[in-house]
Amino acid sequence: MDLSIVIPLYNEEESLPELCGWIQRVADEHKITYEIVMVDDGSSDNSWKEIERLAVENPNIKGIKFRRNYGKSAALNVGFEAVQGDVVITMDADLQDSPDEIPELFRMIKEGGFDMVSGWKKVRHDPSLTKNIPSKFYNWMTSKMSGVKLHDHNCGLKAYRKNVVKSIEVYGEMHRYIPVIAKWAGFKKIGEKVVEHRKRKYGVTKFGINRFVNGPLDLMSIMFVSKFGKRPMHLFGSLGFILFLIGFAAAMVIGIQKIYILNIGGKAPLVTNSPYFYIGLTAMLLGTMLFLTGFLAEMIARTSNDRNKYQIDKKTNL
Repeated sequence: MDLSIVIPLYNEEESLPELCGWIQRVADEHKITYEIVMVDDGSSDNSWKEIERLAVENPNIKGIKFRRNYGKSAALNVGFEAVQGDVVITMDADLQDSPDEIPELFRMIKEGGFDMVSGWKKVRHDPSLTKNIPSKFYNWMTSKMSGVKLHDHNCGLKAYRKNVVKSIEVYGEMHRYIPVIAKWAGFKKIGEKVVEHRKRKYGVTKFGINRFVNGPLDLMSIMFVSKFGKRPMHLFGSLGFILFLIGFAAAMVIGIQKIYILNIGGKAPLVTNSPYFYIGLTAMLLGTMLFLTGFLAEMIARTSNDRNKYQIDKKTNL
C-alpha cells in the first residue's frame, strides 16, 4: 500500500462525507493505493455512524472508536499503530486541511528523501488574537529550544515515512511537537511545505484555552525526556551539587568571619543574624533534595523495561 491517511476527529459528522470523497478523488486521479484510518476520539454526535456508513461504501476506509475523549495525541498514536502504507499523512477532519496537498507531500517523502514533511499554514484563516499570535510565539519558542527550524510545528497536515510513526510515541498534548519527537528519535531529514489553510466549513473548533498552558509544559517534558530520560542523575545531580557548593561556601563565609572576629578579641555576632546563614542553609537543603531526586530517578530509569530500547535504523550480516 502506498499511503495511509490518519484522521483524528471529534464531533465532525458533517465534514466526513465531503472529506472522504475529496481524498478518494485525489488518490484515484494520481493512482495512489491508500487507506483512510479515522480515529473517533469519543464523539458525542453521529460521527461514528457516519464512519461506519462510509466504510461500507469505500473498503479503504477504516475506523477506530474510543469510549471517551482522550485527546488528539492518543488518537494519532493509535492511528500510527494501525497504519500499513509506506507513507503516512495526518490531517484534521474539519476540512481546513486540503486533500489536494496529498500528492506533493507523498512525492516529497517517496522521492525527496525526507523522513518527515510538516505543513506550514502561511496564510491562516483563524482569529489573530486567540490563534495566530500565540501560534507564532510557540513556534518560535519551540524552534529555539529544540533546534528544529519550522514555521508551523502544530500544523495537522504532515507526512511521514512509515518507520517514523512506528518509532515514536505520542501522548499528552505532544502532537504539537511531533517534529521534535521525530528528531530525538534519530530522524533528521525534516522538511516543510507551504499548504493551503481553509476556513472552517462546519462546526466549531475543539481546542480550548488550556492549550496555552499544556503546550509549553509538554515541550519542557519532551526536552527533558529526550536529553536526560536515560540519565536523569546528570541533570539533577549536577544542579544539586552546584547548589550544595553554593550553600557550603556561604557557610564557610560565616565560619571564617566568626573565627576572625574571635581571634582579634571581638564579640562575634550570632550566625542567625547573617543573611549568608539562610542562603547557605536553603542552598544546601535544595542541593541535597535535587541530588536525592536524581538518585531515585536514576534507579527508576535503570530498572525500567525500556532502559536499553534504542532506535536501530538498519542491520546487515547478523
